[in-house]
Amino acid sequence: MAHPDLQQMASGLYRLRIPDSRAHLLNTYLWVGDAEVTLVDSGWPDSAGLIADALSALGRGRQDVARLVLTHFHEDHTGSAAEIASWGDVEVVAGGPDVTYIQGVERGPLPVLTAAERTLHPDFTDPSHGPPCRVDRAVDDGDVLAFAGGAKVLGIPGHTPGSIGLYLPEADAVLAGDAVAEFHGQVILGVFNVDRARARDALSTLAATGAAVAGFGHGEAVLAYASQRIASATDPFAA
Repeated sequence: MAHPDLQQMASGLYRLRIPDSRAHLLNTYLWVGDAEVTLVDSGWPDSAGLIADALSALGRGRQDVARLVLTHFHEDHTGSAAEIASWGDVEVVAGGPDVTYIQGVERGPLPVLTAAERTLHPDFTDPSHGPPCRVDRAVDDGDVLAFAGGAKVLGIPGHTPGSIGLYLPEADAVLAGDAVAEFHGQVILGVFNVDRARARDALSTLAATGAAVAGFGHGEAVLAYASQRIASATDPFAA
């Protein structure tokens, strides 16, 4: 078995690092409840085995996964979704406007890059899609999912049209997808957005949760004063 890079962020909540040079410090998340496990994002198309190893390290197995929440349609977050969805009776959840992109019915939009973002990724010629995966439940802002004391869905479009975050009451934690990132010690606005103005608005939505803890699609977790740090996030790639 591999030795997964797991970090416990709060009771029941774990960050799993997906090791890969294609993206900055890519993460998925596991909520380990008494009776079931919820996964948040699935990494690249070759990440399912590592996620299974992480479950084993936590004393659980593939059969315990009840739910997979996808924060948005990009390949580094949905790449292993179809494989994980085949593990058993797994409910796949995503934000409504991104559902057709995740299912492979339509191609999602390209990000609008700033000059600074082009230094990170010189050219986007095709939207970043994972292998098509069914979606069992389309959600919107304010919907509640039955884990972590009633996980609240946060509608945070901007990175993609249907980007969502989650507030987990039992952990006092917010999972922000790619709306926010940690980059060399800074909490920053996420990069590669389809609508930068709406992406900035997402910071306020996430900060309003008052969460103490935060996990991002990319970068290190924040384990104290997370909402304050998100509220004051910088935008180093604006120009």
